[in-house]
Amino acid sequence: MATALLLLIPAATATVGAESAQQSTVSDSVKSDAARPAADNAGQAPPANQALPANQASPATQAPSATQMQPDSQAQPKSLTDRAIEKVKQVAKTASDIFSRVPCLPPKGAPRTVGSLRRVAHKLAAGEPVVIVAFGSSSTQGYGTSAPEFTYPNRLAAQLHRKYPTADIAVINRGHGGDDAREMMMRLQNEVIDMHPDMVIWQVGTNAVIRDLDPDATVQLVQDGVARIQAAGADVVLVDPQYSPRVTEHQENASKMVRLLSRVGQLRHIGVFPRFEVMRQWHENQALPIDSFVIADGLHMNDWGYACFAQLLGDDIIRSVGQIKLGINVPNAPINRPM
Repeated sequence: MATALLLLIPAATATVGAESAQQSTVSDSVKSDAARPAADNAGQAPPANQALPANQASPATQAPSATQMQPDSQAQPKSLTDRAIEKVKQVAKTASDIFSRVPCLPPKGAPRTVGSLRRVAHKLAAGEPVVIVAFGSSSTQGYGTSAPEFTYPNRLAAQLHRKYPTADIAVINRGHGGDDAREMMMRLQNEVIDMHPDMVIWQVGTNAVIRDLDPDATVQLVQDGVARIQAAGADVVLVDPQYSPRVTEHQENASKMVRLLSRVGQLRHIGVFPRFEVMRQWHENQALPIDSFVIADGLHMNDWGYACFAQLLGDDIIRSVGQIKLGINVPNAPINRPM
């Protein structure tokens, strides 16, 4: 147990996240992308009445421990293992608290399916390692999070490890801020296919929308990329653009992009996670202010937004894997025909 806890702390990371602590295979050393500065997360300060962790109690109110009452010569310093345990507990409390402030509720009536993940289900059933590549731009890289462990790939990895505690699951972050589909296609071979993934989650379309690029040309590139990923044997899930002010101000392009990506899912028999609709429902159906899930730049999600997105996506992945294990919802072979 002590050895396992020691392995949970990356040597070069000052803060240990609850989720990164659950997944040594998803540390920043695996990622090719450099960490970004954390962005402002409006409305995410812990509540005023939140209790401090035991080892952070105010000196004025903290009762002296047995060790403190001993002479200095008899005080026993905490071991590295003890400090690791305390750090994991602190960050776990912080991570779990995010949904106690604003619950993450599944949207009503919104189609949320990631398709039937046959390869992932087979690997899990056989007890074989599973490699998932999160491919995309700044939403995947995690711009807007307060710490690297709160990116959606890291949160997703933690959720999958909780569900499948004995499985060897690696979620590799291949997000690069600012990329559109053309730039992602240039990285596809080296950063995705060469990783021999069992599943690729491809977040795409937002940068094309806000730059007023042709949605048809963008989606044709996506369809070509999906075909290459499928030819390599991996399951694929697309994630469409986010619902945020800088996207919705290009309403016509945004709507067309969402519609065309859904069409790719139908043609290639893959899942499309409808992030745009899910986030729209946060605002319109659940009456959440935009700034409760989007940071001040009007584009990127904050910690809560990434956390809820990852939770709902993870729920769909777990449900899909369960269906395949039961022999339900087995997809047809992908078809090849032009958009």
